[in-house]
Amino acid sequence: MRRRPVGIAALSIFFAFGAAMSGLTAILLAFPGSSLDTVWNLNPVARDELPRIGVWAIALMLGACVACAAAAIGLWKGAAWGRRLAVGILVVNLIGDVTNAIVRSDPRTLIGIPIAGAMIAYLLSRHARSSQTPLK
Repeated sequence: MRRRPVGIAALSIFFAFGAAMSGLTAILLAFPGSSLDTVWNLNPVARDELPRIGVWAIALMLGACVACAAAAIGLWKGAAWGRRLAVGILVVNLIGDVTNAIVRSDPRTLIGIPIAGAMIAYLLSRHARSSQTPLK
């Protein structure tokens, strides 16, 4: 049995964290005014912008939660679909960072570009691909 590369394990944990945070955000949006609202202090812009979208914000966060959880599981298992899903999520995030930088004139979002790029490059590398379990 092959060992899971450290990079794949780290990305699995990264996506599991993303699932937890997007799930928590969905809960905060669905039940505003709870004692958990102090969590919004981590991202006050999201606190102000997401409720404007209405119920679609909850659906968006639940979708992100499911996608991140699936990517975390797929990466952890060494499945090719998990790696492809993770790349897809990162590409969408990359597009979002560029869009935010342009539309909202927020250059701080540009820090996500090299980070997402590095993660995508790693997931597309021979090393990451070789860690996949063969299809049965």
